[in-house]
Amino acid sequence: MTDQELVERARAAALRAYAPYSHFHVGCAIESTHGEVVSGANMENACYRLGICAEQSALTAAQAAFGLENVARIAVAGGRIEGGSLAGEGACTPCGGCRQAILEAAQLSGRDVEIICANGEGSRVERHSISTLMPHGFGPANLADASGG
Repeated sequence: MTDQELVERARAAALRAYAPYSHFHVGCAIESTHGEVVSGANMENACYRLGICAEQSALTAAQAAFGLENVARIAVAGGRIEGGSLAGEGACTPCGGCRQAILEAAQLSGRDVEIICANGEGSRVERHSISTLMPHGFGPANLADASGG
């Protein structure tokens, strides 16, 4: 799958987001090491803290479909809905909590997971590795001392 195809999957997922409060629709597509793709979208809630990000939604689907240890790369796209399409100029990057969740998958997989961040139209793309977005992250590898080695 090409980068653009993965971004298009994320953009399509964003159209299925439930975002009646922020009106910021985010979609995420995750490709496995075997080429399988799952997606997720943000879901807001009237009790704001109960909302879920697109990346968390997609990571849950990835765990169920092929396991976090098989996450190869991730695409995220976000923006507003305009005329039935996703729109917006700025590339959408994962929030801090999602970066932490992606770091967990990266450490489980032993890969520096690539994150392709796109704007609403899909015309602007930034590529980041999770180690760049979360340079001093805390994950499963940091817990080695808890078990004595």
